Amino acid sequence: MKSYLLTEMTWEEVMDALHTVKLAIIPIGAHEQHGPHMVESCDAVLAEKMAEKLAEKMYPHVIVTPTVNMGVSHHHLNFPGTISLQPTTLIAILKDMIVSLKHHGIQKFLLLNSHGGNQSTLNVACTMLSEELGLEIYYAKTTASAKLSISESIHSPLFGHSCEREVSEALYLAPHLIRPNKITKGSIQNEGRWKQLRPGKAIQGFYRYEEMTTNGCIGDATKASYEIGEKIVGEALENLSNELQKLLHLEEECKL
Repeated sequence: MKSYLLTEMTWEEVMDALHTVKLAIIPIGAHEQHGPHMVESCDAVLAEKMAEKLAEKMYPHVIVTPTVNMGVSHHHLNFPGTISLQPTTLIAILKDMIVSLKHHGIQKFLLLNSHGGNQSTLNVACTMLSEELGLEIYYAKTTASAKLSISESIHSPLFGHSCEREVSEALYLAPHLIRPNKITKGSIQNEGRWKQLRPGKAIQGFYRYEEMTTNGCIGDATKASYEIGEKIVGEALENLSNELQKLLHLEEECKL
């Protein structure tokens, strides 16, 4: 067994794994529109695939839980098929999962998220649940730490959703998520409130995604490639695994 994936293990296998497991990775995604060329399970699948690869690098010290395949997606609701959770619902689901795994002796958790709309909720979840449950709970965006690869490969001024970065990651991790004959650029609205409320602006706030893009995607997915995806994912996994090594004190153990 090259990694511990809870959904593919028996209880006896889990019991044996718990002798070395120090942390549980909870993959978190969303079920929301991703433009004409990506299926709506995209974020959940990418979170799961990244968690699996990270578990391979961290074997035998981490275990991957079932994926939370819906998230906070209210801004996408006017596109058909999107399902959104309330932030409080997502936190409640995570709490129940974490309490269950605490019962089995796991004390550290990484919420590995692939959907930007979840980030603020996960910040709150980490603060609340770490204090309430007396555990170490961390969160990370799947490939956000791959800053060098992203800066070298992604050149659209606006990207981050069904764009050349996300489509490239899918080409590498899960190509079945893509409709190759539908790949297109984002159809960006020239004017609108969204320009004033984007992350990084002086004042930020809620806006619907169709206020920004008429086809549900941004960036230029026609420039995506397997090679770009491999590069971004590789750098992110290296960064994530290096940080987990420190958080789990594995470097110190190696020196003993």
